Amino acid sequence: MDTLALKKTANEVRKGIVTAVHSAKSGHPGGSLSAADILTYLYFEEMNIDPKEPKKADRDRMVLSKGHIAPGLYSTLAQRGFFPTEDLKTLRHVGSYLQGHPDMKHIPGVDMSSGSLGQGGSAAVGMALAGKLDQASYRVYCLFGDGEIQEGQVWEAAMFAGARKLDNLVFIVDNNGLQIDGNIEEVCSPYPIADKFRAFNFNVVEIDAHDFEQIDAAFKNARETKGMPTAIIAKSIKGKGVSFMENQAGWHGSAPNDEQYAQAMADLEKIGESLS
Repeated sequence: MDTLALKKTANEVRKGIVTAVHSAKSGHPGGSLSAADILTYLYFEEMNIDPKEPKKADRDRMVLSKGHIAPGLYSTLAQRGFFPTEDLKTLRHVGSYLQGHPDMKHIPGVDMSSGSLGQGGSAAVGMALAGKLDQASYRVYCLFGDGEIQEGQVWEAAMFAGARKLDNLVFIVDNNGLQIDGNIEEVCSPYPIADKFRAFNFNVVEIDAHDFEQIDAAFKNARETKGMPTAIIAKSIKGKGVSFMENQAGWHGSAPNDEQYAQAMADLEKIGESLS
């Protein structure tokens, strides 16, 4: 693992997120930025994928259950070579294939259409079970928001995954502590998250979502764990990398204006310079 290269790539992913949401004048930057390091690790280090053959049968699958952070996924896919980074500027525009939520029929690299919160886990569990039945080599990853796991369907899927010992499945919770209405503890606390997943027979790893060494160790732990699925609880910062967006619930679903866009890109340029 080249940690510096991953940090540089994640910073470019963040630039793409900010650019896309600014161009669309709508979208969800906060959670996209908090998940950028996890997404970068998945697509540049962890997953068996090929941008030239996005539907290859033995590819690893990733379900973005919190589909509203599509800008984060799209920017990562663009950096990975699934489509041109220039296309990020067409996010949510009429006629663009880059819709407000992931669409598996029109976007290369998207394995599941998503957006209705809580449902991605069920799709991922189905994919993982199919892999077991087919004795296939692929692994399945599913990224949730921490507010999203207030949805009951998440726990039905977790119960099934634990009962079926789906060790080819990894659930990741982007635990930035904030949802659209504010602090997750105040809206409807999902804590203790780790204990809940353990109760459903998951191997659980808790990490700093912005530390690539910890991210790497967590996914290696998941690969080495047999007989049970893994849940990675990734403690993150909403709006990570953009000074005025960090830990601000208001940036859950708001787009920056021109002045804010310039400030955000300046923040990210500064981070990029520090990595060179």
